[in-house]
Amino acid sequence: MPLNLLKTYNALLDINGMSPQQRNTSLKGVFDRDITTNQNFKFRAKQITPTPKDGQIPMETLFAHLTTVVVDYKTKKREFDIYRSQRLHWVKYHITEKKVDNMLYFSVKEPEGIRTYIYDKDEKYVIVLEPKHNNTIYYLLTAYHLRGKDAKRNKILKKYKRRLAETI
Repeated sequence: MPLNLLKTYNALLDINGMSPQQRNTSLKGVFDRDITTNQNFKFRAKQITPTPKDGQIPMETLFAHLTTVVVDYKTKKREFDIYRSQRLHWVKYHITEKKVDNMLYFSVKEPEGIRTYIYDKDEKYVIVLEPKHNNTIYYLLTAYHLRGKDAKRNKILKKYKRRLAETI
């Protein structure tokens, strides 16, 4: 489990074969190091925070969004997602803009408001931020690996075509 703290981009976290409790402990260690206790968790000098939810602990909600996927949209039931979880340590790497080649950084006006996307074209990895409080902070909404139909249709490149003039 501690070996996952040594993993770097673009290696995958080693969580196969772990019990759910061991897996959660390992993932939580990476999450806490990169996000929870990271005072400099910023994108382009703007602080990133979890989205507040009524009656829920924001960091727990964010951890769930980064390691699970919605399986029932009516009930909003979420289940563990290996693809998101194996790439959990990629969030910080991309937020700090360490990778410069084949990256897209853009904002789009969506029905829910403006969203800022960080897209790694090589790895088909997406991070979604929402600018808030007069664009002085970001909420980290989610991060995921594009695969299957979504990767083939590449919804992110369609969003990129509708991008705003500047990244907000």
